Amino acid sequence: MKSSILLTFAFLLIATKIYSQEAPADSSQVMQEIQADTIPALPVTEAKAPPLLLTLPNYSGWNILQEGQKLEFSLLASGGTDSTYSYRISPAGVEGIEFDSLGRFSWTPSYSFVNRLKADSTLQLMFEVENNSDEQARQVVDFVVQHVNRPPAVGELKPFYVRYNTLNTYTIESSVVQDADGDPLVFVPILDVMPEGAKLSPQGEFTWKPSLTQFNQLREKPLVLEFYVEDQPAKARTKGQFKVQITQQDLPPSIQMVPSQAQFKYKEDATINLKFQLYDPNGERDLASFSMISSNTDVPASAIVKNTASQYEFIWTPGYDFVKDPLDSLSFNITFFVTDKSNKQDERSVTFTILNAVNEAERDQNLYAEYHASMVRAWDLMEQLKDAEDDLKKRYKKAKRGKKARSLTNASLGAATGLTPVVVEEPGTSKKITAIGGTAVMTIGTLEATEVIGRSTKDLVERLNYIMEKRNELQTKGDIYARKYALKSARRKPDFLKDNDEFVAIMNLKGLVALELDAGWKNKSRATNENIARTFKDFNGDKQ
Repeated sequence: MKSSILLTFAFLLIATKIYSQEAPADSSQVMQEIQADTIPALPVTEAKAPPLLLTLPNYSGWNILQEGQKLEFSLLASGGTDSTYSYRISPAGVEGIEFDSLGRFSWTPSYSFVNRLKADSTLQLMFEVENNSDEQARQVVDFVVQHVNRPPAVGELKPFYVRYNTLNTYTIESSVVQDADGDPLVFVPILDVMPEGAKLSPQGEFTWKPSLTQFNQLREKPLVLEFYVEDQPAKARTKGQFKVQITQQDLPPSIQMVPSQAQFKYKEDATINLKFQLYDPNGERDLASFSMISSNTDVPASAIVKNTASQYEFIWTPGYDFVKDPLDSLSFNITFFVTDKSNKQDERSVTFTILNAVNEAERDQNLYAEYHASMVRAWDLMEQLKDAEDDLKKRYKKAKRGKKARSLTNASLGAATGLTPVVVEEPGTSKKITAIGGTAVMTIGTLEATEVIGRSTKDLVERLNYIMEKRNELQTKGDIYARKYALKSARRKPDFLKDNDEFVAIMNLKGLVALELDAGWKNKSRATNENIARTFKDFNGDKQ
């Protein structure tokens, strides 16, 4: 602005001189004179240097890194009045950071930089640059370090030696299985390689009771058992393994008993059956013998039955005379023992208590005998009553018919004695018309004649009705009795003997003299089950 004013002022002076004086011969000389006279000298200034700047990487996410990841870059400076730069970082001495005065930066965050329970952590650094002119520039950077989970590490595990028919336990050593982050660890079984019956707990406890087949297979080929170690909560897995093989020690055999208990109670005539399975860690061929010792000599040694070299049974039935009266029970001990070829053995002691019991079969036979005898007696009496009824019916018919000659010749008419009667038969009837002297006429029937000539029919009718009544009663009671106690389970009930006595009582007929039943009467038919069943259809002769 000031220069333009001076130039304008100079041009005005030149114009004034041109118009007021003669023009000079040399215009350049005029300009010099004008400048010398009118334009003051301007000061000369130098160009100003740009400020000192610090340049860092500018791509996205350059300041975000993970534990164990290396970050490298170099600082760049520009500007300033001096191009000799020196670099600094603060705070200094951070673990893992390498930085020199030339601005070269290198950092690998350790795996412990971020707490295992946090996702990331931030480190703030300030970078500075300075030149010899004491000019400075600085910039603050936040570095975000993300946590990196490391899987567990599994070292070499010692072998696991198992015994036969024993619950073997193996604990995986915690000193061999570690996690660099300090995470909690759990053990996860690989089901495809786990033997049947084996278990692996989350704490690393492996339990297994191998069967005979498994033990023999293990003898031929040891098992390499694989598993996973998993850290929490990231659930990173590492596979580990250990070898499973049979023990080489000479171990004693063992006995497994089914049912497995120390005391048993049985009644007489009950079959005792115990099953024994013998095991030897050194193989079935190492078994030598299996036997027993009983404190009661009545238990036979033959009660032990051998099925295979490693399987036996104890089968014994104490009879009804095993417990002698007046004892209610009898207790004794039996020790079962197995011995191997090196005379090592195992034993099981069992206490037996045998209770005195009633011989149910014999009792059932006695009860059936009572039942059968009562039914035979009822059937026999029914047959006798049937014969007596038939006899009375015949006698009644005979008495009803009477005899014509005796009726006509022996019938007395009181005052008509000496007269000769005239007998006239009425056609189509049994009536006889007797005429006496032509004027006394009397009609008598067969029963009237019987009353006069033979025995009285009143007694016959009474006896016949009594017999028919008893037959019906005996038939009804006999059917009920035969049906109610046809099965032995029913005869075992206390009511049987009472009902049996009542049934027998109805067969003690009163008035046997009036019935004129023959005490020496013998049945023409045999008392077979079929004959009894024809009379009493629910009778059961199978002794059930």
